[in-house]
Amino acid sequence: MQYEPIKRSLGKFFSGAPYKRKLLYSLVDLLLLRTWHVKKTLRVVGLKLSPDASVLDAGSGMGQYSWRMCRMNPGWHITGIDINSTEVADGNDFFGRTGKSEKVKFITGDLTTFRKPDSFDLILSVDVMEHINDDEKVFGNFFSSLKDKGYLLISTPSDRGGSDVHESEDESFIGEHVRNGYSIEEIRSKLSRAGFTSISTEYTYGTPGSISWKLSMKYPVKMLNLSKLFFILLPFYYIIIFPIALILNFFDVRFRHSTGTGLLVTAQKEIL
Repeated sequence: MQYEPIKRSLGKFFSGAPYKRKLLYSLVDLLLLRTWHVKKTLRVVGLKLSPDASVLDAGSGMGQYSWRMCRMNPGWHITGIDINSTEVADGNDFFGRTGKSEKVKFITGDLTTFRKPDSFDLILSVDVMEHINDDEKVFGNFFSSLKDKGYLLISTPSDRGGSDVHESEDESFIGEHVRNGYSIEEIRSKLSRAGFTSISTEYTYGTPGSISWKLSMKYPVKMLNLSKLFFILLPFYYIIIFPIALILNFFDVRFRHSTGTGLLVTAQKEIL
């Protein structure tokens, strides 16, 4: 299943006037469960950082997390990096038109080669690592680019059904993924080898979150892959599904899960 063409179509539909992109960000904030988990953790980590912290949004995409962070912490200096030059240009245009370009900027770059030693207090990477083959090189670049005591926050699929893969013969629901998900042991080991300490992991998308994902993402994406005409039906579909998804998201964030299809990972760079 191809997700990027649908993402591009949504980006075009919500491009133009800044209010349209703000509306997209608001809908993403409410609908996508990963944003609930990331937002919750950002509040905790944010309390440990200075008011003028330097942040890297690694794999910034449409810029929704940069928008979230600049509103949560107006003094933060945020750099978004993405390999997609079109999304980088759109991000710079939007943040410029909303008067936030002094604090937020986007650059085109490849995370396997991007390294800016001792520059960032926080690196955020959401739904990125499952797209990159040479993940250990990226983890090493993250470690180098963080300042001492800096934090890394990663959201990615787990090996417990991430990418909708439950059996060895299953194919990833998202065709652009190069791996179906990480085990806790694998990602902790790779981050440790990169130099990180104080590594914390927790499952996201437990039972309520998995149901929410199927209703709010899997089924609509499958329909849109069949025909773009389903864009016309989506508003009516979400009128019914949206309240159910919100309730399920609330319960998923409220409780810890013994297993889940997503992983939320925090780690710290500590120079001894």
